[in-house]
Amino acid sequence: MYKLILRPLFFLVDPEKIHYRVFSWLKLMGKIPGLMSIVRGMFQYQHTSLKREILGLTFENPVGLAAGFDKDAKLIDELSAFGFSFIEIGTLTPKAQPGNDKPRMFRLPEDKALINRMGFNNGGVNEAIVRLKNRKSPVIVGGNIGKNKVTPNESALDDYLHCVKVLHPYVDYFVVNVSSPNTPGLRELQEKEPLQKLLREVISLSKAISPYKPVLLKIAPDLTQTQLDDIVEILKTTGTDGIIANNTTISREGLKTPKTTLDAIGNGGLSGAPLTQRSTEIIRYLRERLGNQYPIISVGGIMTPSDALEKLEAGADLVQIYTGFIYEGPGLVKAINKAIAAKRS
Repeated sequence: MYKLILRPLFFLVDPEKIHYRVFSWLKLMGKIPGLMSIVRGMFQYQHTSLKREILGLTFENPVGLAAGFDKDAKLIDELSAFGFSFIEIGTLTPKAQPGNDKPRMFRLPEDKALINRMGFNNGGVNEAIVRLKNRKSPVIVGGNIGKNKVTPNESALDDYLHCVKVLHPYVDYFVVNVSSPNTPGLRELQEKEPLQKLLREVISLSKAISPYKPVLLKIAPDLTQTQLDDIVEILKTTGTDGIIANNTTISREGLKTPKTTLDAIGNGGLSGAPLTQRSTEIIRYLRERLGNQYPIISVGGIMTPSDALEKLEAGADLVQIYTGFIYEGPGLVKAINKAIAAKRS
């Protein structure tokens, strides 16, 4: 039904507009007595083999919703009904900011991909906390944090620490995002020295607030092998708890979408099917060098159950979806979980 009826209708509307329209519909659905129970019955899949004990947390299954979809924690309860075992909110910044100018999200249907240059648009961390206080679902929530656009890199640490301090009681883990291509200068924080300092301070603060909340690093798929080796060293020397690979890419290689269309769209991070192979390569490389003690969450290019299985076999512990959720619909979560359970039985 989704791919035959709903997706064609959704794709007639600007991507960002339909995103928030669907948010309104889901919020309304959540207010109708009994409706979300029906949704849970349709889309959730439970099996003992799906449970994972990672980061000191119990995940009911390995499938989560990636950051960027529910930036402001508006639909934690509603989205959890679709079978996700964890939802990552954000990227959140200390102060509210509008993000980049519109239009800033574009579909590439020929490539089953999206390009976005949202620019950390969010209502600020304090606004998200109000919603997190009122959520009812026990779903695991990760807090993806970043710096405000107007904050210079030399003061970026203050923004990250502020987010950790105020979010700490309301999320289950933190994700340090220094890999978005849509905030000017942000990726410079991926360089070895500033990243080591940033992670050490964030981890130190999280340890100072009981109970400790794990800290993960989210990286870009555009890193070189040397940079990936630096990331491995940084994780080990700073005591970072795990890694999320990957964010969106600035590469446009191998796309079916005409160059004239891509030129008209302009800058932004690419997500979806074009990242499938590169994402798997990075997961495999990181697992070989990190060993088994560092959790890896795979995101990027997971469009089918076989894509998810490929990431898990390459060494990922958990997977997250975003673009696949948009192209394939909510049934993808259940399909992935059923495939994982069948593989393990």
